[in-house]
Parts: sequence; structure tokens; C-alpha cells
Amino acid sequence: MGIEVNYPFLFLLLIPAVIIVFLFIRNHRGKENGEFWIAGLRLIIFSLLIIALTVPQVVLPVKGQTVVFLADRSASIGTNEEALAWIENSISHRKNDDQFAVAAFGENAVLEQNLGRNREAINEFNGVAEDSQSNLEAGLQFAASLIPRESSGRIVLMTDGNETEGKSLEAAAVLKNRNIEIDHVPLRTAAGDDVSISELNVPPSLYLGEEAPITIEVTSNVAKEADIRLSVNHKEVLKETVQVNEGKNVYTFTHKADTAGLTVYKAEIAADRDAYSENNALHSVVNVKGTPKVLIVQGEEAGDLANLLKGSGLETDIVIPEKLPTILSGYLQYQSIIFNNVPATVISEQQMILMEKAVKEFGTGFIMFGGEESFGLGGYFKTPIEKLLPVDMDIKGKKEMPSLGLVLVMDRSGSMAGNKIELAKEAAARSVELLREEDTLGFIAFDDRPWEILETKPLKDKQKAIEKIKSITPGGGTEIFTSLEQAYSELEDLQLQRKHIILLTDGQSATNGDYELLIESGKEKNITLSTVALGQDADRGLLEELAGMGSGRFYDVTDSSVIPSILSRETVMATRTYIEDKPFYPSIQPYPDWSSLFEKGVPEMNAYIASTAKPRAQVPLLSEKKDPVLAEWQYGMGWTAAFASDISGKWSGEWASWEKWPSFINQLVTKTLPQYESEPYRIDVENKDGNTVLSLESAASTSLPIETSIVSETGEQIEANMRLKAPGKYEALMPESAGMYFLNIKQTDHNGNVQVHQTGFTIPYSEEYLQKGINKEHLKSLSKMTGGKELASGEEAFRPLKKPASTKQPISEWLLLTAFLLFFSEIAVRRFGLTGLAAGILKKNRKVKEKPDAPLKVPKIKASRKKTSPSEQASAKLQGENPVKQTPKKTKAKKPNRPKPAAEPSPKEREERMKRLLDAKKRKNK
Repeated sequence: MGIEVNYPFLFLLLIPAVIIVFLFIRNHRGKENGEFWIAGLRLIIFSLLIIALTVPQVVLPVKGQTVVFLADRSASIGTNEEALAWIENSISHRKNDDQFAVAAFGENAVLEQNLGRNREAINEFNGVAEDSQSNLEAGLQFAASLIPRESSGRIVLMTDGNETEGKSLEAAAVLKNRNIEIDHVPLRTAAGDDVSISELNVPPSLYLGEEAPITIEVTSNVAKEADIRLSVNHKEVLKETVQVNEGKNVYTFTHKADTAGLTVYKAEIAADRDAYSENNALHSVVNVKGTPKVLIVQGEEAGDLANLLKGSGLETDIVIPEKLPTILSGYLQYQSIIFNNVPATVISEQQMILMEKAVKEFGTGFIMFGGEESFGLGGYFKTPIEKLLPVDMDIKGKKEMPSLGLVLVMDRSGSMAGNKIELAKEAAARSVELLREEDTLGFIAFDDRPWEILETKPLKDKQKAIEKIKSITPGGGTEIFTSLEQAYSELEDLQLQRKHIILLTDGQSATNGDYELLIESGKEKNITLSTVALGQDADRGLLEELAGMGSGRFYDVTDSSVIPSILSRETVMATRTYIEDKPFYPSIQPYPDWSSLFEKGVPEMNAYIASTAKPRAQVPLLSEKKDPVLAEWQYGMGWTAAFASDISGKWSGEWASWEKWPSFINQLVTKTLPQYESEPYRIDVENKDGNTVLSLESAASTSLPIETSIVSETGEQIEANMRLKAPGKYEALMPESAGMYFLNIKQTDHNGNVQVHQTGFTIPYSEEYLQKGINKEHLKSLSKMTGGKELASGEEAFRPLKKPASTKQPISEWLLLTAFLLFFSEIAVRRFGLTGLAAGILKKNRKVKEKPDAPLKVPKIKASRKKTSPSEQASAKLQGENPVKQTPKKTKAKKPNRPKPAAEPSPKEREERMKRLLDAKKRKNK
């Protein structure tokens, strides 16, 4: 046991404390003997307070050792059971007072067994450790946190020593300061034949039609045959069987660049009995310069838009909405995207997000043409597509709409739990926002019986209705007919121009009622019905039949993210007033870009879909009701446009036969093409100190700042702060996740000119998937720094520590408590007259020591007068003095001699004395 203090320099405060007490004693010397007691108490109090400020701690030894076993569970180790065997063997040699814990690490660290004096160790690892990286630093920090603070201990590190993330030597330096030793046990790496693609080289930019040299480097630890595949924009263009030798192998191929825009090259290798599949592919992004390419998304009967664009020299690809790409690179190869009468109900939320990212971050253009399945009628309200367009799907002038009654009947059975019911509630909330406050809304949720969430009545408080809808929770079974019957009964007697029911379910009904009779009687009351089948278990046959009988629409949904679009479309379709079908001549607005095309006027138009222009939008063409017919604006890096009529002539009328119709379409599409500069940047991705660093180097050595946007293949925005390192050189830290990333660079010069460059890059797979063997040098460095060593046997894990473990108990609180108790005692001594009493006791004790046999009588002393005997008082009266008020003089140097007590007079003497006094008084009076 010992004492430690955190701030020993504070002991210097004892010097002024002693000086203060010394001055106090000198100033009060000779006044009262009790002041020495007070001075002593004050010195003790000062000392206790000063010692408490130094934060003293009592160091108590801890019996036994504290050991944390830290096992590597990264991919390079695999399912190796060697660590578990080591732990079990070590535990068998521990003493009763020894305690241990078990932790594991990969990219993260997890606890496998709590610290304690457990009798047995775990027999398998159960924690979830990400195996794509070996983060020794995170593992050591976590293991150290299990050892009690301010106490030494030992970490037994079981790993191959190959660090792919973090800085373990810095963590070891911290552990050294805590007297934590690191022992290591080298683990064998996962054995097996492995073939990997270590490098893919493609020129960063090409011209259309150019033969691109492609170099693929393959690394293998064994000689074998393997298949190499090369794909461009996810289409396989080459497959070849090659003989791979042990070590590095280089293969060269060529490919003709036949697609303009950002092109993704992917190299893959496949071999039998391959240890890791994660290292079998690499990507490269190439910017192919050539003819701009446009993606046209339309149904089978949406008009021949591609034929109209032939004169512009643009390349076009036509796809149906169900075949849209599901990754970002599928859109970045196009310079513009055109939606020709496409409903939102067949496009997933994720696909819309990818298109919105392509427009905003990479300058891809976007155009939406009208029709019965576009804009508000297509269900685009509050979708990512509405966000990028220059118009809102909701319309003004709702007072002209017919009165509407809408009842939503939604399944809330147990099978709807999770994402399904959340999306359904979000969809219902969007429908509420589309309605007017005078519209009638009802909401019935059902499981094995109906639950009325919103009573069918005029919608007065939208926010309250939305809150009630979002409070729905999953329930039990599924029974449709009773709920549907209740919905019809609530609508049938209402005096409304439009009455509509939307039924959404993902299951089979437990009972079957007379649906035909119910729906036919509802149609007599002007009630229509649409149905939504969600998931594979829904009764599609029944729901499609119900929609057909109810004069509504049936939606077969496999992706639940389209539910909001379906319900918003149904809400809009119920009014049928979004379509303006009265022929009119659009009003031309003064915009220079269009003035030459419209200088001789425009043809008559039959119909359009009503929408509302956004505040910053340009509107070259307006309807008679001041609705936008043509609107356009800048959204992020891209230019988007909305044409409210169609291209087939059914709605656009004479526009489809107008001689300038092809020029109008070509000019509209050309305006949306991105305006890129050709200034290249050299991109480099490397690993520095465990971090992935993205470096950009411009051909021009400029110090101008740049704006960058980085988006992953799945459309996720990546937060990376690009910093200027030197003129023309920039750097940013990237996440560790391997994969494809797309980069948009924007730079503005001093004159306000903007230069934009598009490119991409890949973060390769982790070095964890490379066969490296055991890094013994790194493990020795960790152990040497902290005083540990390589363990040869399990019993060494619990050997005595070089600095024994101990615990520290602070005692500052006890010192402060004692100081305050003494402080109050000192107050009591001074305030309650205990000083004089103490002095008297001291004198009495001193007298007793000098004359132990003589009786000692201590006279009673008052504060301001001295007591005299009767004879002395009589003598004083004869001399004309007042003995009572006489005050003895105080002297500093000498103490008055104590008078010896007079002998007691006899009665006769007293009588004679009194007689003399009386005679003297008589003589005086005469």
C-alpha cells in the first residue's frame, strides 16, 4: 500500500500557510495562552486543505492478473479455431484471483465474454465483427476499455499482424502509459488457392470509335486456369480462358469505344476453388467523347419520339419504364432522359432517386411530356421526379374542382408489419395533402374486423387526419368484405359529385361475401372502386375482378415503394379535373431562346395536364388559364423541362402536324444537354495511413477552389471535403467502402465562367483479401513498445505483470471533511470562552507539578473587577477609596504576585477590629 498525489507542486502552499500561522502567534504572544491551541488547529486545517488539493490517492494492490484475450476475426483469418484453443488452454492455468475477458475484432470490435473470474471460456465466437478489414487500433482500444481505469493489465493479441485500417502503434503508445502489456500470438492466415484481379488500366478518356487498350493484372498464389470477362456498361464484351501462373500475370486486350458519355469497364476473373470472391473484380470509369446520347422512357403506344430526334444527330435508346436501370451508371451514360407519358406507379422510389442524382449532381438533362399517365395523373406528387421538374403536380384553382368523397380501406394485418405499412401510411398522408378541406375523407384499417381511423366527413384539419393515419399499428388476420361494405355504406348517401374507394391489401380474405351485389349497388350511387395488390400473397384474382366491377383500376405491386405514387394518382384521377380538354392557343412569353421559333405564332392545342409553375421556373408557353404549357429551369447542374401536352397529336392537336414541330422537339432536348468543358483532371486513389485518399490534379496549376459532388453507384451522396493542397492539386478523405463512385467537378474562374468535368473512380477491395502471411515484425513492435512478448504457451498469459496491478482510492473527500470538522472546533474554542478555560487548566497543571502536596485554591476572577476581603474593604473606606470599582493596572512585562491567603481571624479579634472601625468613623463625623 502507498500514497500517490496528482499535483505534488501544490505542497508549496504549505510555506505561506506556516508563515501566516507564525505571524498569528507572534502578534498574540503574551495575551492569552489558549491562542497557541488556535494556531495549532489552524495549521492543521491549512495542511489538510492543501493536501486535499494535491488529490492524494491510496494505492491498494490487486490480487491476481487482469487479462483480455483479443482475437482477430477478419477475412484473412477466416474460421480459424486456433484462437479459441489458445484461450481455453490459457484459462486452465489461471489462479483463483485472476480475471479475464474475451473480445474480437475485424473492421469493428465486439465483446465476446465479460471481464470476471469465470471458470470457463467461450467455445465459439458469437459477436458480429465485420471481416472486410483488420483494424488493430480499434481492437486494442476496445480491449483496453475492459481493463479497470488506472489499473495495469495485459492484452493477449491473437492475429496475423496484417493491419488494413487504423494505426495500432499509436494505440500501443497510449496503452504503454497505462502500464498495459501487449502479448501476441501469431495466427495462421486462411489457407487456400486464391486468384485475384489486382489492377485494371483503361485510358481515362476516349473518343467514340477509338480502340481502347485494356490491361488486366492478375495475382495468384497457385498456377491454374481461369476465365477472364470484360463488360462495358454491364454488357459482356469479352470472355477468355487463360493460364494463370503463380505470382503476377498481365493480360492486354482492346475494345472499341462505341458508347458516348461516362462508360464503366468491369474486369472479372473466375477460377475453381477460389479462396476469396471479393477480390475477383475491379471497375474503371472512362469518359467517351462523341455524339450525345438520350434515353427515351415510354410505353408501347406513346408516339415515335426517336424518329423526331433523328435530324438532331442524337443517339437514342428506348426502354419501357419497367426496364429502367437500377444503378447510377445506367443513367450517367446518357446526356438527357425523356419521360414520354410514363406513370410513376411502375417506377420504384430508388430509380427516381438515381435519376434525381444524375440531374442534380452530374448535369444530366430531363424532360417530361404529358399524357393521361404523366404529371399529377401519373402519381408524381411529392416524388423525386417532381422535385427536379420546374412544375408542382398539385394545381391552383381547386375551387373549380367537383366535390369529392374518398374512403381509403387499408390492410393492417400482421403481414403488413414493417416497411409495407409505413409506406402505406405515407401514401395515405400524401392523398390527404392533395385533398381540399371541403372534400370528404374516410379511413378504415382492417385486420379480422374493420377499425374506423377517420370518420367519413369533410376534411377540416389535415394535420390531425395525417397524425391519426400515421398512428396505425399492425394487427391480426385479414377480412376484407366487412370493411369494404362499411366503406360503401358511408359513401352511398352523401351528396357528392365524385365518390371513390381505394382498397389496399397484401393477403387473402378470411371470408367471402357477395362482392358483386355490393359493388353494383354502389355504382348506382356513383361509387367507384380501385384495388391495390401488394406482395406475392395478395389475392390478385379477387382484387382485379373487384376493380373491374367497380369501374376503377387494379395495381399489381411487387415493389412497395410505389404505393405512395399509386394512392396520389388515384386521388387525382378521382377528380378528373386535372385534364384541361378545351382547345386553345398557347400564349407566347418573351423568352429569347424561343422567340425565333414562335415568331409566326403557334398552332391550336387540344388539351394539357394542369400543374403549377415553381417560383424560379421560366414559362415560355401559358394556357388561357395561366397554367404552364412549357416550363423549364436549372436544377442543380442539370436543365429540366416540362411540356404539359403529348407528342402523338391526341392532346397536342395541330402541333403534331406543325412544320416546326421537329425543330421544337429538337431544341427542347438540345437545351437539356449538359455543357461540359474538356479540361481534364487526373484522379488517383490510394491508401495513406489506413485512410482512403482521393487526389485530383488539374492540368492548369490554379489556386481556384472547386466544388465537387461524389455519388456512389447506388445513388448515395458521399460527404468528402475536397481541400486545396497545392496549386492545381486537391485531396479528400473517402469512406473505406469498396465500389464504384462518380465525381462531378465544378470550377468557377475570376470572370464567373464555370467549367464542369464529369468522371468516376473506384475504391478497390480491401487488402484484407490478399494473401500476405504473418506480419511478425509488426507484432514484435507492438509487444516491445508495451513490455510484452510473443507467448510460447498458454500458461504465460497469466504470468505476473512487470508493474503489478493496483487500484487507487481517492481520499480528498475525507481530508476535506476532517478539515471542516477542525474548523468548526476552532470556532467553538474562540466563540464560547474555551480559550481562558484552556489557559487556566494549563496553569493548574503546571502548579500541581511544582507543589504536588500543597492545596491550591484558584480565585474566581471576573472580567472587569477584583474581589477583596472584608478587612481590605474596611481599610480602603478609611482611606477614602472605593474598593469595588478599583481596577488593577495591567502590565506587559511582569505578572502580579499571587497574595498569600490570610489566616482566619478569631471572633475576639473581629470584635476588636469592628470596634476600632466604629470609633474611627465617629471621629471623622465630628
